Amino acid sequence: MIRIGKIVATHGLKGGVILAHILGESNWLKENMVLFLELQKNSRIPYFVVQAKGIQDEEAILQLDEVDTVEAAKRLIGKQVYVTEAILPETDKSSPLLWIGFQVVDSELGTIGEVEDVFQTGHQWIARVNYLGKEALLPMVKPMIIEISIRNKFIRMRLPEGILEI
Repeated sequence: MIRIGKIVATHGLKGGVILAHILGESNWLKENMVLFLELQKNSRIPYFVVQAKGIQDEEAILQLDEVDTVEAAKRLIGKQVYVTEAILPETDKSSPLLWIGFQVVDSELGTIGEVEDVFQTGHQWIARVNYLGKEALLPMVKPMIIEISIRNKFIRMRLPEGILEI
C-alpha cells in the first residue's frame, strides 16, 4: 500500500472529512472505493467512500461509511491515508510522500532503516530514518539516489561518508 495523504479536518455536521493528498486532481476518488486509514501505528483499517468531492487539486471532501457524526470524524483527523498501488497508474509515483515506509539501503553499508517521515525544506526533500536508535535526516537528492523501487518499497542510495554520524 502507498501513503497518499492524511485526514486534515472535519467538514459539516454529518461526519464529513477533508483529505489532503498528493495525487493532484481528485477524479480518481470514486464511490465505493476503499481507503485505508492508519488508526494505530502500522494498522490499515479499510473505509469505504460513500461520497467524494474534490475541492482543490490536492484536497477532497469525503463521506466515509460508518462515519456519520462530527465526533467520529474528529477521531480521524491526522490519520494517514493509504491506497493500493492498483489505483495509482496515472499518478506521479516519484513523489517523496510515497516513500514513507520504504527501506533505505546504502550502497556500502546495506540497510539503514525505514523512512519514518519526509518533509520539504525549500526545494529539497528530507527523509527521517531511525538508524541504530538515532534519528538520521537524509537529503533525498538525485545525486545520492541510485534507485527507487515502488514495488519492493526500497530506496537505494549512495550516502556521503559521515552523514549518519551527524
